Amino acid sequence: MAAGSLTAVAVVLAVVVSTFIGGLAQRYDAGHTVLDDTFPTGDRPADADDAVDVLLIGSDSRAHLDPEHDGTIGGRSDTLMLAHIAGDRRHVSLMSILRDSWVDVPGHGRAKINAAYSWGGVPLTVQTVEQLLDVRIDHVAEIDFAGFAGMTDALGGVTVRSPEAFDARGHHFAAGPNELDGAEALTFVRERYAFADADHTRVRNQQAFIRGLLEKVLSQGTLTDPGALQQFVTSTSEYLSVDPGLTFGAVVDLGWSLRSVRPQDLETFTLPTAGGGTSPDGQDYVEVDRGELTALTIALRSDDVDGWLAHHRTGAVSARG
Repeated sequence: MAAGSLTAVAVVLAVVVSTFIGGLAQRYDAGHTVLDDTFPTGDRPADADDAVDVLLIGSDSRAHLDPEHDGTIGGRSDTLMLAHIAGDRRHVSLMSILRDSWVDVPGHGRAKINAAYSWGGVPLTVQTVEQLLDVRIDHVAEIDFAGFAGMTDALGGVTVRSPEAFDARGHHFAAGPNELDGAEALTFVRERYAFADADHTRVRNQQAFIRGLLEKVLSQGTLTDPGALQQFVTSTSEYLSVDPGLTFGAVVDLGWSLRSVRPQDLETFTLPTAGGGTSPDGQDYVEVDRGELTALTIALRSDDVDGWLAHHRTGAVSARG
């Protein structure tokens, strides 16, 4: 599930937990799917003391978008994000990983990072990301893209700020604020061919959507409207798969710890890259900036992502709304 939406759900649940937690728990438990196999076996990076790292996977592979259940739709993780929740629970950093990033996939050699999902599902994806970042993943949430539409419609629309104007699949998006319904939101977060830099703008749009979603949840009557809140939880959990540890109680606890977080406390950025290349079999890929990766790993492991970002305030690496 998208990091902003996951955090937003947690915050929302925490605020109203004393009034009708039972009904929300039933809707959450009835809607979401628990992933039987989530984390890889064997050696893994050490766990951070207080920070929480959540891997968010977005794909077209869930049954909602595959009515024939033949696996012909999706099969690769189109979206990978790491939500780093600071130990002091005052900041959340959301890092996008370009799906064409050329990395080592355990047991398969060098490949695009999204191939890990098709070869080994969530466990291999987690293992690949942990090996890349040398950071332990605490939780995993997977959402199919139909969930973006469902969440948006449940909130009565979401305002996003597009970095540039573009047209896609019959929709026009202006540079700046756009009020989106579910179908428009789905197009907005998925489109890549309309842009000269393809996935780079695509992940910025996904980050813009998450920020807009969080702003909408925290700024409107959802927090105090039981019906609206239940509809949002139902619409979200229907498309959601999580690791066994991400129970309703765990979400509420996490949400309560994040009760002071506001949209301005969310930092969004993209894993630094260093140009592109072509594999021996003709695949175009994106090279990860290994120098920056080393510094980022240190920042994640020491819970100082804000410090790392302070050195990257310009260009495409960091984007504060």
